[in-house]
Amino acid sequence: MQAHFAELGALINQISGFIYPNEIELQWSILIVIYPYLTGLVAGAFILASLEKVFNVKELQPTYRLALLCALSFLIVAPMPLQAHLGHPERSLEMFLTPNGNSAMAMFGFVYMWYLMLVLLLEIWFDFRADMVRWSQEARGIKRFFYSALALGSKDISEEAVAFDHKAVYTITLIGIPSAFILHGYVGFIFGSIKANPWWSSVLIPIVFLFSAIVSGIAMILLIYYVSSLVRGQQPKMPCMDKLASFLLYALILDFSLESLDFIHRLYESEESIHILSELIVSKLFLSLTIVQILLGTILPLLLLAFGRYSRLPAELKRIIYVLSAMLIQVGIFSTRWNVVIGGQLFSKSLRGLTAYKLEIGGQEGLITAIGFLILPFLIFLLLIKILPPWEDEKETVPAAIEA
Repeated sequence: MQAHFAELGALINQISGFIYPNEIELQWSILIVIYPYLTGLVAGAFILASLEKVFNVKELQPTYRLALLCALSFLIVAPMPLQAHLGHPERSLEMFLTPNGNSAMAMFGFVYMWYLMLVLLLEIWFDFRADMVRWSQEARGIKRFFYSALALGSKDISEEAVAFDHKAVYTITLIGIPSAFILHGYVGFIFGSIKANPWWSSVLIPIVFLFSAIVSGIAMILLIYYVSSLVRGQQPKMPCMDKLASFLLYALILDFSLESLDFIHRLYESEESIHILSELIVSKLFLSLTIVQILLGTILPLLLLAFGRYSRLPAELKRIIYVLSAMLIQVGIFSTRWNVVIGGQLFSKSLRGLTAYKLEIGGQEGLITAIGFLILPFLIFLLLIKILPPWEDEKETVPAAIEA
């Protein structure tokens, strides 16, 4: 009998490529890829804004308000992919009506509302309050009523009132920094706490998610600052671009080091899952992980940023290098989210076989819907900068977004 079981065990060990029928269809689609990507942009943009306000990095002054409005735009859209994935978005209200402290997803609802209502909106309101009061006093008709309502009826723009606004912004930013860490760190916590999945189960996942968020947020603000300056007929300030590139380079080095450390740690442990994970990387994720994420999205931008930042190139050529690096980083970070979310579902629970993910073009969770969620934050951002111009040279000018 023992010999029979030993022979059967040997045969089972020779089986490869087997996957149970109930594991063929992936539960999480591209919408769940977009969700951590958007929340990462929120956290990264806010942390960049805090560098100017809290740590007094004056070179980043031109991007401070841009970063706040960008963070708000992406934060508004961030939960929408989750709602679309649910199929019944109204069910998400249950997390507020029947709170469950043991549910990581339920806690996100409270973290989201805290960050949106009591951190980001408050900081934007205090930072723009004096401008909104000034605009309401100079405007007529609908504009006057609109900006007066945004200012919540406030009319005091004395030096004492403005000084209080600055103190409030500083205090809220101090509170917002750990809030931003929690907002995106919890996303990595959700994946890292799934012990049954060896691709996700790692104590470094929350930290890797957080630093990749900082990288993506800084890269996005660099792109937005560059494009918005050109649209307004101005050249981006080189000290600001250099400082953005420096912080982006440092954050990218830390992020790549942590990801490498996580990979080395997995190799050193060499658990029974290492064989299926190696097969996953070599076959299914070779293009998205090795080529796009590591080579094009990390190593190449690292080299370009280091070369552009510490060489004596003309300013315009430096700007082009920075912008190209930021674009490659965005592709790499999105690929990172893809490899985590989709890659973690491509192997069977038996650790013996791989499946494939087929991305649909249309439908509730198709490519068109995903592109829509990626475009929507930029449309909201365009509306916000029309209502609340973030540029210092337009603080005294009444915005033209609301027709009188």
